[in-house]
Amino acid sequence: MTDPIPLPRPDVASMSLNAALARRRSVREFSSQALSAEQLGALCWAAQGVTHPWGLRTAPSAGALYPLELYVATAEGAFRYLPREHALWRLTGEDLRPGICRAALGQDSIRQSAATFLFCGVTERTASKYGQRAGRYVLLEAGHAAQNLLLEAVALGLGAVPIGAFYDRQLRLLLDLRSGEAPLYLVAVGFPARS
Repeated sequence: MTDPIPLPRPDVASMSLNAALARRRSVREFSSQALSAEQLGALCWAAQGVTHPWGLRTAPSAGALYPLELYVATAEGAFRYLPREHALWRLTGEDLRPGICRAALGQDSIRQSAATFLFCGVTERTASKYGQRAGRYVLLEAGHAAQNLLLEAVALGLGAVPIGAFYDRQLRLLLDLRSGEAPLYLVAVGFPARS
């Protein structure tokens, strides 16, 4: 096993929230430019970064149980984000974006993206406290975290598109997801092909 890859800390003094909200649009065509380590770190942190010594994160979580797992696929491989360490754990050096594209009904924005983020949920974490309502809470949390990522992309001058159409089983197999993890949401991010 390899050591986690540390990410640079995000710059928290960037674009205003109102400006990011006003500029947020779905972008489906990307240039071939890769993201910097700083950009990748800022995007991961916006989605699931730790903001408090107790482990509280950027996105709200029912009971602070944090059922989400965040994966990132780039040309350099696929990674799982480690929020407490603010680091990436390499799963493979293979570029999985073409396979993710196929699992997502051929949506080419995934293949073109500099990075595709996959939000997965482990409902059992939330069910331990909230029982039958856990599924709803996990889906809401995925929406909160994805919106954070989308707004951070705007603040960084990037484009992004959220994608909910995919074959769960194909994504599970492709990323070799751990038992109990269910794919919930994809977000393709990159430099827009046109301004």
